[in-house]
Amino acid sequence: MGKSLNALFLEQTVQQMIKRRNNFGAIFCIEQGKQHFSWIGSAGNLHTNDQYFITSVTKLFVTAIILKLKTENRLKLKDKITKYLANDMMEGLHVLNGIDYSYDITIEHLLSNTSGIADYFFQKQANHKAVAKTLFQGQDEPWPLERTLLSIKRMKPQFKPGEKASYCGTNYQLLGKIIENITGKSIRESFQSYLFDELNLSNTYIYADESDTTPVPLYYKSQPLHIPKFISCDSFTPEGGIVSTAKDTMILLKAFFNGHLFPEDEIEHLKRWHFIYRPAQMYYGIGLEKLWVPRILAPFNPIEEIIGFWGQSGAFAFYYPKQDLYFTGTVNQASGLGHNSAFQAMIKVIKSVG
Repeated sequence: MGKSLNALFLEQTVQQMIKRRNNFGAIFCIEQGKQHFSWIGSAGNLHTNDQYFITSVTKLFVTAIILKLKTENRLKLKDKITKYLANDMMEGLHVLNGIDYSYDITIEHLLSNTSGIADYFFQKQANHKAVAKTLFQGQDEPWPLERTLLSIKRMKPQFKPGEKASYCGTNYQLLGKIIENITGKSIRESFQSYLFDELNLSNTYIYADESDTTPVPLYYKSQPLHIPKFISCDSFTPEGGIVSTAKDTMILLKAFFNGHLFPEDEIEHLKRWHFIYRPAQMYYGIGLEKLWVPRILAPFNPIEEIIGFWGQSGAFAFYYPKQDLYFTGTVNQASGLGHNSAFQAMIKVIKSVG
């Protein structure tokens, strides 16, 4: 372990995470498996044991459930989604330039964001407004799957299935329904039985009650972002509806990569990377993200793959296999402008370890 990886160095690192404007708080948790090293710190208005919205880090949990179902021979990634979804959902799901690709879409397409289905969240709808924009302006409303499908079927799909990758929340709403139809349980019950109970994640739960004020308030730029109707909607659950802590997320992250939840060699099959630009520059695999690290940050000792997941809230869960380093935490800033602070913190630690 690098000499710099000590409490003082890490405390300075987490304090640096709130130097950026509108980063009011940060939590930074680090573990190194081989060295049995563990540290957690916080800064600003957050504390180490705070429960926070992990938003799209939830998708790493979804990948874990899908791979567990695959291990149980209850699905295959190449399965057509029509095998698991009702005809009314499938009809007109993906019609591009007069050609219907709806019945060509597979589970792998959804999980890798290569389905080409229209994105209900970032794409403009028929009314020329994007859901993301109205939500971030404080217009809170639920988006159940039925509403999402009605909206995206009026929108132009992004591309042919498998042609490229583009971040798409619709994919994960559909994955949630597929998990429900395979397990015979609600998506909340599936998360509970497959992951929360299995890993004893006692401070992790699905946000389901819009009056629940347990999670720390999330910020969008300088203002608190209060959208409980949207987050508590069942269809959003697999997209980003988990509340957790940095320590609980760390348990999931380590279980994901160390073979506890599914065979460890499955990880290599997820590494089919596509470079995407939205909501941030990164690589997207099959239910897994890889950070884009410019060579200039470490020209003489290149940083290798850092894999895991970002959340829109500034939550993060990443693993650096080369040094067996795990990172979880949040900057609790939904504008996307705070993510770089967490990225820089991870890079700083990796470089210090050498």
